[in-house]
Amino acid sequence: MDIKRAKQIISSPNEITVTYNGVSVWLKQANETDQSVSVHTRDNPDEVMEVPAAELNENE
Repeated sequence: MDIKRAKQIISSPNEITVTYNGVSVWLKQANETDQSVSVHTRDNPDEVMEVPAAELNENE
């Protein structure tokens, strides 16, 4: 996923399913400088990770 799409998903009012390494995650914030996204799993919102946007997959 590119960083632009990640930002669109973050600002979308719709729930869009995104996975990281096969695990469903919720996008919190996109960082254009290093092309990373802050995410957390749906089950554990307190555990935030910084992951490369390129490693995120949008599931349709």
